[in-house]
Amino acid sequence: MRIRSARALPAAVAVAATVTGSLSWAPTASAQSTDPTPSASTASTPRNAAEPETGGVAILKKDPDGDRLAGAAFALFDSAGKEAANGKTDAQGKLAFKDLAPGVYRLKEVSSGSNLHDTVDDQDVIVTPGTDTPLTIVDPFKDASVLLKAKDDKTGKLLAGSTVNIGSGDKTLLTLTTGSDGTATGKLPVNSRTGTDYWVKQVKAPAGYDLYKSSKDFKAKPGDPVTVTTTNAKTATTSPPTEKPTDKPTAKPSDKPSLGKPGKDEDTPAPSDSATPSSDETVSSTAAPAPEGSLAHTGADATPWLLGGAGFLIVAGGGALVVARRRRTDDSTDEN
Repeated sequence: MRIRSARALPAAVAVAATVTGSLSWAPTASAQSTDPTPSASTASTPRNAAEPETGGVAILKKDPDGDRLAGAAFALFDSAGKEAANGKTDAQGKLAFKDLAPGVYRLKEVSSGSNLHDTVDDQDVIVTPGTDTPLTIVDPFKDASVLLKAKDDKTGKLLAGSTVNIGSGDKTLLTLTTGSDGTATGKLPVNSRTGTDYWVKQVKAPAGYDLYKSSKDFKAKPGDPVTVTTTNAKTATTSPPTEKPTDKPTAKPSDKPSLGKPGKDEDTPAPSDSATPSSDETVSSTAAPAPEGSLAHTGADATPWLLGGAGFLIVAGGGALVVARRRRTDDSTDEN
């Protein structure tokens, strides 16, 4: 009964209003406000429902030469680290991920799909509703592996402490120093599918060796192992004298010493000047005094010289005798 009277109340109020004109519709509006009314957000729901709520990622894969790369594998992870999509690029180097909820994703390149190319670092991707986020990814060429060896140019022995610079054009890209085993390793960036030209120059020689001042050129392709060898010659040193000092005097008697003139026969003329030893061929029969600190010489040392001198005097005397006889013969002939 109360519910009915409450429902009849507006009608009575309306009647009273028409009679007296002193009542307002405010109580009626207050009563009707208890019924639910659509909110602004509820009313806009049909319009938002028509808009797409997902997005995507469009990948284009290339290399530094501009060639498109097929077979590159990618994986996409959501903010919780769960894999949301994966796939490989097609023959045109393209890959698309569709129907992704808006948000921030992590893109990982699993494989470059090529022996010549390396992968790129992971990167964040923002997915927005109703659009595919474009990404152009350039895979670098794989680095070349360099093995440096330093050797002795004669023996081939590996040498430690050889420092070289390796570069391309006017830039130095790598500096290597050989260790105790005479080798060193490093990586060189390659910027072309067909390879890159490099130079190597030694800037420090191993201890005890001359610096190799010239530079050498070589070429390396992506991912190739390359061996670079430098050779060094030993530093020239002044060799010590091979002859050891001796206590014997350096001055030697001449080959034809004279032991003094023997007594001459009165009938024997003096030998001619041609048969007489010259002054520089004649030396004193006595040995030169030994320098201070030297050992004394015995008579046995002069025996060969005495015999040689005696023989020479005999020959000279015979020659003088022949000359004298010829003169006597000439004199006798003149007298006759």
